[in-house]
Amino acid sequence: MPFVQDIVAMMGAFLVTFLGIRLLLPHAERLGWVDVPHGRKDHAAPTPMVGGLAMLLGCCVAFLPGSAEATTLRAFLVSAVLVALIGFLDDRWDVRWFWRLGVHAFAAWIMARPGGVVVQEIPPLLGLDATRLGFLSVPFTVFATVGLINAMNMIDGSDGLAGSLALAALLMLACAALYAGNQVLAGRALVVSGAVGGFLLWNLRFPWTARARTFMGDAGSGFLGLVIAWIAFRLTQNPGHPVSPVLALWLLPIPVMDCLVLIVRRLQEGRSPFSAGRDHIHHLMADAGFGPLRIVLALVGFSCAVGLLVAQCLRWDVPEPLLLGSYLLLCLAWYLLTRRRERAVAFFRRLRGRTACEDNASLQDRRVEG
Repeated sequence: MPFVQDIVAMMGAFLVTFLGIRLLLPHAERLGWVDVPHGRKDHAAPTPMVGGLAMLLGCCVAFLPGSAEATTLRAFLVSAVLVALIGFLDDRWDVRWFWRLGVHAFAAWIMARPGGVVVQEIPPLLGLDATRLGFLSVPFTVFATVGLINAMNMIDGSDGLAGSLALAALLMLACAALYAGNQVLAGRALVVSGAVGGFLLWNLRFPWTARARTFMGDAGSGFLGLVIAWIAFRLTQNPGHPVSPVLALWLLPIPVMDCLVLIVRRLQEGRSPFSAGRDHIHHLMADAGFGPLRIVLALVGFSCAVGLLVAQCLRWDVPEPLLLGSYLLLCLAWYLLTRRRERAVAFFRRLRGRTACEDNASLQDRRVEG
């Protein structure tokens, strides 16, 4: 039974990732795979960065190519190794941004050209029909993939956040694939979900853990961005099992919105889009008194709510231009709200509903981090 096989593969990815982290942790410091607090990094202690490698291993072990998709899988795995490798080197030695982007673009090209996973059609906007990209398909796929990789990298700044957002997106993609009758792709999404779940047990802050015991690093965030792009493009560009491309945007709203707005703002300020800063959504929420676990719960809850709502809207035949326009309006609203940092922090403080206890909550969060 295919579904049983998918569940077994998902459990295999979960176990390989979980046990892989357990085996790698004692060697992380000796090998230099440790994130040391400095500058804008506010975690309390040096933390191993082995989560990305473990997730990649978990997926490689569980991805058993079938004859129908062997070429696609091989191309994806080569791309994944390249993205994880440049991420690992960046974690270790801070690789210049143009080298990272170059490798990301090459990996995306391998996924698109030899692997055959390309965006051939973009959704309608402003009443126009859907647009075939033609010879622009591969360049657009590379651009979108590199964007998703870097969006996941940018959102990876709070314990458990990037992994939890990725897990929510993957599970919703799996549900969409099952609904569309694409059993194979649903199985791939479930496998990666299992690997992410195995990582999150080491990365989330539970009531009984004072801090994350490992990070995914750029290797992990890059891998997750690539795999979400790979699954989303295969899902939305498959005429045999059609799913609207608009839905993919709403399944991962926070990283993409945060990334787009920050790029625009940093360019307006004359800064590099890849410069460091404490201007991400999780930084604003932390300044408003949200602890790491509350940040995860709030943003994942929002992502699941809007993702499921848009999926239902598509079932109700709500016009795609309206849904796409709503996403652009969300990005515009976030840009306007965050033009003044203090206004954005005040918004989240009101949302949290405990203005009078802000100082107390911040102090408690710092004690937990210590």
